[in-house]
Amino acid sequence: MELSSFSLKQILDLLKKKEISSFELCQYCLDRINKFDKKINSFITVRYEVLKEAKIKDEERKRGSKSALLGIPFGIKDNFLTKGIKTTSASKVLSDYIPQYDATVVSKLKNAGALIIGKTNLDAWGHGSSGEHTDYGVTTNPYAKGYVTGGSSSGSAAAVAASFCWAATGSDTGGSNRQPGSYCNVVGLKPSYGRVSRYGVIAMASSTDCMGLLTKTV
Repeated sequence: MELSSFSLKQILDLLKKKEISSFELCQYCLDRINKFDKKINSFITVRYEVLKEAKIKDEERKRGSKSALLGIPFGIKDNFLTKGIKTTSASKVLSDYIPQYDATVVSKLKNAGALIIGKTNLDAWGHGSSGEHTDYGVTTNPYAKGYVTGGSSSGSAAAVAASFCWAATGSDTGGSNRQPGSYCNVVGLKPSYGRVSRYGVIAMASSTDCMGLLTKTV
């Protein structure tokens, strides 16, 4: 089954109908990351342990769990704190930083059954609009070699566009979800300020930062 053209809703429908397992879904994503991300560089950290976690979600589904995002692999922009998972904000200053708690958005995604497949690249500290200003290597546009992704949520937009995952978190201060969404032909959402908690997200500008998502379709 070629899943790269599927939307998040279609993937959820496949899981609910048990036409695919979360384990198979995560394996598909990891295979694509291993094959293509060396050129795109959308991830700073890839979590292969997600396969073990996916098996648990599959068992939960068998037991009747109705969690809204059960078994869905998400990319998490690397300025969102993730308990026990390195969080760098794309700066070598935080190369060894492992948070002790999750950002509220991450916690809510986990509570809805989502899985973290990796932490996505960005312009360091959110300061940039091209995906080039990162200590972990430029993120390139999946559609055109040598072209930028937009930023600062560059890795999240590229990962969704390349079908490394079907949704990823982003943060938007002055266009950091919307611009890379546009450049990578995906949807970048900037909610109203304060609508989504920014607790546990490394700030670019606290008074204007908005937490949002990048997906293939509205």
